[in-house]
Amino acid sequence: MRAQKDLIFGLRAILEAIHSGKEIEKVLFKSGLRGELFHELFSAIRDQQIPFQYVPNERLNLITRGNHQGAVAYISPVEYYDLARIIPGLFESRQTPLIVALDRITDIRNFGAIARVSECAGVHALLIPVKNAAPVNAMAVKTSSGALHSIPVCRTISITESLRFIKNSGLQLVAATEKAPTSYFDCDFTLPTCLIFGSEDTGIDPSVLQLATHQVKIPVMGTIESLNVSSAASVLMYEAVRQRIKEKKNNEHTNDNRA
Repeated sequence: MRAQKDLIFGLRAILEAIHSGKEIEKVLFKSGLRGELFHELFSAIRDQQIPFQYVPNERLNLITRGNHQGAVAYISPVEYYDLARIIPGLFESRQTPLIVALDRITDIRNFGAIARVSECAGVHALLIPVKNAAPVNAMAVKTSSGALHSIPVCRTISITESLRFIKNSGLQLVAATEKAPTSYFDCDFTLPTCLIFGSEDTGIDPSVLQLATHQVKIPVMGTIESLNVSSAASVLMYEAVRQRIKEKKNNEHTNDNRA
């Protein structure tokens, strides 16, 4: 059970929290809840793309002993960012975007590990879906060693629509899948790039794979078919780091020779 400081309960209290700009991770509603105030809150939740779920009243009673009125909200420990603002800002500041998109990664340890590596590798933003994603809670922050406080996290209702926006913004979409015909060695990560990683059980959704500019695999020399998703993410992110450092050094050397 979460500490009370991580919870808001009561219809009016949750609505006021949303209007005041608090980041809400998820809202739980009592099944069958009705009423004018509920509909006002529900409208605000849909407008803000906040995840919600209907649950039995008994579950809410277990979460809090307060007068919850059929609604409990979890406060997010991190701020969420708008990807539509991040990418143009990167180009304007002459940075080469490196985004990581996670498709249906629900294991909180994998999510935290990927966030940690992303921060270390200089990734500019993490993109996660509202549904079918690991919760962004205190445990995730701890698992990430605090990286989730440093790297922008962007939530989306539709991962495919967000990836289309990223692609139309000039980034290549590189999907990591063991079924790919091409090794990641052959991919140019010095270009503006969004790396896509999927769940360990089912991988990346076919609709997402169809959008990819490139599908790449990590060669496996042993008997196990593939790496853990957080390990695979580490390999690809640091290949991007390696290539970008090498390109920077080559450019500096070229400029020195011209001087």
